[in-house]
Amino acid sequence: MLLIPAIDLKDGQCVRLRQGDFNETTVFSDNPAEMALKWLDEGARRLHLVDLNGAVSGSPKNAKAVKSIINEIDGQIPIQIGGGIRDLDTVEYYLDLGISYVIIGTAAVKNPGFVQDACSAFSGHIIVGIDARDGKVATDGWSKVSKHDALDLASKFEGYGCESIIYTDIARDGMLSGVNIEATQRLAEHVRIPVIASGGVTNLDDIRNLCKVADSGIEGVILGRSIYEGTLDFAKAQELADELA
Repeated sequence: MLLIPAIDLKDGQCVRLRQGDFNETTVFSDNPAEMALKWLDEGARRLHLVDLNGAVSGSPKNAKAVKSIINEIDGQIPIQIGGGIRDLDTVEYYLDLGISYVIIGTAAVKNPGFVQDACSAFSGHIIVGIDARDGKVATDGWSKVSKHDALDLASKFEGYGCESIIYTDIARDGMLSGVNIEATQRLAEHVRIPVIASGGVTNLDDIRNLCKVADSGIEGVILGRSIYEGTLDFAKAQELADELA
């Protein structure tokens, strides 16, 4: 089970939101690159970046912070990024910077052909982010909930050739209320590509419960507020996940 620290970027700072609400922002660091090094030193094997401003505007808005993180990490571990990725030029821009995986979220729902084109042009580097509430997919920085079913979309994107799927239960994200194991497992069993869980992880019990169903196709989990507020010790959590593998 791969534990992936999240670095959410807003106005150049490392922050966390509650359920994607910009009015519920907590700033954890003015130096995202320093934060990236902290997680690397604690044993992280991949980093998850989100350009929150970009998710709303539809284009990259935290390029300076992203570049500083890439420079500090210097290729030691893979970095994935999402937020405002709506065209092939942006995908290429991030990959050229040294990003390993580009996450397509809102655009995947609104323009599925874009995902197909991206998977074809940048095979092995495209992750689709499916953010859902009660099984229905949310878009535009979670401000809108569509009528699209998460399982149906997952199957479609698998067919396009995406590398993996990040599944976020937005009702739980940033709430420290426990990960939605059932919904994540259901989606993982519905597709053959790896699924990465996200949203609601609070403590070691969540890691244990995810590891129990890892065989269903859950490759990893993204950690946010829990590792920033101290309800979960990242190094201990990864050690536990390795023991249970």
